[in-house]
Amino acid sequence: MSELEPGKSGDNWERKTLEKVALASVKEQRSARHWGIFFKLLLFIYLFALLFIGMGWFGKKDAATGKHTALVEVQGVIAPGSSASADNVMTGLQDAFKDKRTQGVILRINSPGGSPVQAGHINDEIKRLRAKYPAIPVYAVVEDICASGGYYVAVAADKIYVDKGSIIGSIGVLMDGFGFTGTMEKLGVERRLLAAGENKGFLDPFSPTLDSQKEYAEKMLNEIHQQFITVVRQGRGKRLKETPEMFSGLLWVGPKSIELGLADALGSIDYVAREVIKAEDIVDFTPRENIAERVARRFGAAMAETLVRITGPGALNQFVPR
Repeated sequence: MSELEPGKSGDNWERKTLEKVALASVKEQRSARHWGIFFKLLLFIYLFALLFIGMGWFGKKDAATGKHTALVEVQGVIAPGSSASADNVMTGLQDAFKDKRTQGVILRINSPGGSPVQAGHINDEIKRLRAKYPAIPVYAVVEDICASGGYYVAVAADKIYVDKGSIIGSIGVLMDGFGFTGTMEKLGVERRLLAAGENKGFLDPFSPTLDSQKEYAEKMLNEIHQQFITVVRQGRGKRLKETPEMFSGLLWVGPKSIELGLADALGSIDYVAREVIKAEDIVDFTPRENIAERVARRFGAAMAETLVRITGPGALNQFVPR
C-alpha cells in the first residue's frame, strides 16, 4: 500500500467537508430568506387588507344593489365629538338622501338628549332634506329612550314609531351644577375671585348665588324651552294632544306617548322598512370610525402617556403652540 501524500488526499477530504458545510449553510440561508420573504408578504397583505377596511373600501354602504331603506343612528348623548354629534348624523343623512336607491330613511334613536344646539342643527337638516327630496319619507324609530334633545331630533320626522317599553318626552331644559360655599366655610377656605365685569363670575360654584344672576339664568332657560316647545308643535301639528304636563319635562312610556300624540305607532326598524317603506333591505349610512383612525388615536394616546410617564408632564409643553 502506498502512503498518503502530504497535502493531497488529506487536503481533498478537508476541502470537500468544508464545501459540504458551506453548501448546507448557503441552502439554509436561502431557505430562511425564502421563508422570511413569504412571511413578510403575508404581513404586507394583512396590513394592506386592514388599510382597505380602515379606509372603508371593503363593505361599503352600497352592499345592497337594489332599492333599500337607509338607516342613520342617533345613539347616546348628542354632543360635539360624540357619535351622535350634528356633524356625524347630518353626514349620514345627506349620504342616505343622495343615494338614488333609497326609498325611505329611518332614524334609529336611542338618546337621553344633549346639546340643544346640536339637536337643532340635526332637526333643521332633516327638514331641509325632506324639502329637497319630497319623495323620500323620514321615520324616527325609538329604541329604549328618546328624551329631550333626542325628541327634538325625532319631531322633524314624518312619523315616530316606538316600542311598548320605550321612554319618550322630557320636553324641557336644565342647567345644573354644585355649590360649595358651605363646605368652604367649614374648611376655612376663602374664595378669591377677580373679574372685570360684574357678571363675569356668573353662577360660580364657589361663590354665593345672586338672585339677579339666578333670574337671568332662568330667563335664558325659558327662552330655549319655548324654542323646544315651538319645534315640537310644528313637527307634530294636530296630532299633539297637549296637556298641562306635556312640556314640564315628564317622560312617558311608548303607548302613552302615542295616546298623547308624541308618537304615532308601535313599530321596529324591520317593521317600518318592510311594511311602511316597502323596502326590506336596510343599508346603514351612519358614519363609523374606521380602523385606521381608531388605531392612530389609540397609538397617539399611548405614546403621549408613555412620554409623560418617562419625562414628566412638562415634556409635552414643547408641543404646545406659542
